[in-house]
Amino acid sequence: MRTLILAAVAALSFAAPGLAGPVTLKANPVDSDGRVTLDDLFDGAGGAANIVVGQRSGPSIVFEAGQLQSLARQSGLDWANPTGLRRVVVRNADMAPGAPLAAVANAAVTPVASRPAPVRNAYADRVISRNDIVEVAYQVGGVRLTISGRAEGNAAVGQRLAIRNLQSNRVIDAVAIAPGQAAAGPAARASTQQLAAR
Repeated sequence: MRTLILAAVAALSFAAPGLAGPVTLKANPVDSDGRVTLDDLFDGAGGAANIVVGQRSGPSIVFEAGQLQSLARQSGLDWANPTGLRRVVVRNADMAPGAPLAAVANAAVTPVASRPAPVRNAYADRVISRNDIVEVAYQVGGVRLTISGRAEGNAAVGQRLAIRNLQSNRVIDAVAIAPGQAAAGPAARASTQQLAAR
């Protein structure tokens, strides 16, 4: 019996290096090939880094936070979700923060334009839900600023919504341009006009 217990302990200690334990969600998760791995989502994924947890077929994929915790746990990772996120958005690396705002706005509007449907149908698919954490980009000339805020309502691509700045607690008037992303200022007006013209 003692030999059996020692063998089990030895097997667990050999398996342990493949498991990374507690992990931290990346600030802006992205993937570049459509295969979303635990390494794309978490810092410190260790031996579980290459485990695929989803396939992105569009500009982004959205995971429910509880689903993501379960997938991580099955691979030996512990994500505590300390900020209480409801959803996690993983974007195409080409649309990640730092990519030109015009390119992001065009990529978000193009699929709507390709459908032979009235403009009102462009608003049917919600990309931001109330209380989601949203990255808001403000671009004037060559200057581009981004802040994170909490959505005060629901919005589809091209719809206006209020976003509360998490640092200043002020409300920003913005336009949804992609899952988890919005634009403010001149870029927001351009996105709305571009969608309305289609």
